[in-house]
Amino acid sequence: MPLISSTEMLQAARREKYAVAAFNVHTLEMLQAVVEAAVETASPLIIQTTVGTVKHLGPDYIAHAAKTAADRTDLPMALHLDHCTDFATIVQCIRAGYTSVMIDASMYPFEENVERTRKVMEVATASGVNVEAELGKVGGVEDNIVVEDRHASLADPDECVQFVAQTGVLTLAPAIGTAHGIYKGSPDIDFARIARIAELIDVPLVLHGGSGVPAEQIDQAVALGMSKVNIATELRIAFSNAIKGVFMEHPEENDPRKYMVPAKEAVKQLAIEKMRLCGSVGKAGVAH
Repeated sequence: MPLISSTEMLQAARREKYAVAAFNVHTLEMLQAVVEAAVETASPLIIQTTVGTVKHLGPDYIAHAAKTAADRTDLPMALHLDHCTDFATIVQCIRAGYTSVMIDASMYPFEENVERTRKVMEVATASGVNVEAELGKVGGVEDNIVVEDRHASLADPDECVQFVAQTGVLTLAPAIGTAHGIYKGSPDIDFARIARIAELIDVPLVLHGGSGVPAEQIDQAVALGMSKVNIATELRIAFSNAIKGVFMEHPEENDPRKYMVPAKEAVKQLAIEKMRLCGSVGKAGVAH
């Protein structure tokens, strides 16, 4: 089936109390791996790319690869632009065929975040594209966006209500204590805050910084209302470590197919593990 907006699949996840795993991919092999994982587990899927990957590969190449993958399955599948601060890039990706975009204006004051999100909503809604926005600041590093721990701030539940009402945004990523990258210690997730935000607003919520969060904490976050879980760093590590393993055993290897195959398999197995953790296995038929 063709790529679809993530709106319906995330609303279904919210209703049924599971989450859709969203994977940041950087190569064709990574994209194929997460699609194969979704097919094997009958899971809905969100393929994501950072702005850096869009610049590296080109939005048309990415969108065509994702469309080809979607057309070969009957699974609900969306293509999402992650953490974008630039309006022109968002428009470029929508035109290329992305079905979901994130406007990250969380570094601005509340009023400006609202204004920038509204601007994206006008363009995206006309194209049937889902819009995700962020309130508060998720710490760590995502592509070229760096938020030091001391500057990370958690989303205010009442502001979440105001923000959704004023923007009409379809998906919200509230900062609740997770961080991008791999954690130095145990993540300090504010579960009471998740519960309160989920109680006050009915749009699907997104857990950013899902890499390295213990399984029981993912379980709890999903049970409380997180409908989308982003996985990025862990996927890159699995992919890279598999390639390193090949070169450690065969330093003379020069055929990309020989090291990309195990790298792709490593990503696929990790994706399956994350889909099980999110509770999305077998939910493909529910999500569209």
